[in-house]
Amino acid sequence: MPRRTATMLASTLMLIVLLCAGVFIPVPYSEMSPGPTVNTLGDHDGDPVLRIDGRKTYPTDGHLNMTTVRVTSADYRMNLVEAVYGWLAHDNKVVPHDTLYPDGKTEEQSTQENAEEFSQSQESAKVAALKELDVPVKSWVIVSMVVKGSPAEGKLHAGDVIRSVDGSAVREPADVAELVTKHKPGEDVGFTIVPAKEQAAAEKENRTPTGTEEITITTVASDDAGDDRAVVGIAAGIDHTFPFTIDIKLADVGGPSAGLMFALGLYDKLTPGSLTGGKFVAGTGTIDDAGKVGPIGGIEMKTVGARAKGAEYFLTPADNCAAAAEDVPEGLTLIKVDTIDDALGALKDLGSGDTADLPTCTAS
Repeated sequence: MPRRTATMLASTLMLIVLLCAGVFIPVPYSEMSPGPTVNTLGDHDGDPVLRIDGRKTYPTDGHLNMTTVRVTSADYRMNLVEAVYGWLAHDNKVVPHDTLYPDGKTEEQSTQENAEEFSQSQESAKVAALKELDVPVKSWVIVSMVVKGSPAEGKLHAGDVIRSVDGSAVREPADVAELVTKHKPGEDVGFTIVPAKEQAAAEKENRTPTGTEEITITTVASDDAGDDRAVVGIAAGIDHTFPFTIDIKLADVGGPSAGLMFALGLYDKLTPGSLTGGKFVAGTGTIDDAGKVGPIGGIEMKTVGARAKGAEYFLTPADNCAAAAEDVPEGLTLIKVDTIDDALGALKDLGSGDTADLPTCTAS
């Protein structure tokens, strides 16, 4: 066989081997890409995203779109060819698999966690919007989770209202941990609670809960390595009662990043006039009860997805601004927001056409 032919044959065989390796050998990466974007002022799958009953609402126009990111599943393993294509693609992002699913987290665990965060973001969005409108919201500290096998199992239950710990009134979830950790492992701690069933019945009947229970629990040392704090095995959270009904319906979405846009959509529906002035505004950001906007993941994917749907402006958490500004889709203006007040101020400027002083994002 001539040397040139042999060389070409060997090169071809090597190329085939490399291609096969690229296709069949998995690599420890996952892919993020732009996901759906939904107008919080409109309908989704035939139902209003935001439904308010028992309070006057007002017509809205324009868009206040929440944005999402698609990710490959926990069980899916990319091959080398897919990873290289993802690295080269402008609209996708390839990241280490452990970034999306740390510590071997399963698809089911990730979905459950995202659902819980999504539910909490809805509650915080409602509280933040109503606080902006000076509408009173009743809040109290509850048991949000009981760890299986912990001292609290069977004594405290999810939904129980925690009135006090060791006789000290509880006003924030952090108060519970602070009071429990004043003890040493093996010591008793006392909880004054309203049982979840009584609290639910009182809410349904629009009355004040009656009767409390005194629960004593013996603390144990934390399971965390190097941490000998006293614990009882619960997580505390906040629950609220609203003066009218607010339903947020959006299927197949998880995580906390739609909080800001839900809050703005509610504010717009509960106030006369249009916040957007008919403009197409999208955005993202977590929100807490006080209206503080927090950063999210996948900001580059969200701006791409928003612009592809027609967004002209994008409300961007302050801590995401630098990353988002590195590669802004043409025709999209990034507006920096740190609180719901910042977002409302920017929207009012947009609605009035006064855009000269909008706080835009800049690259670092």
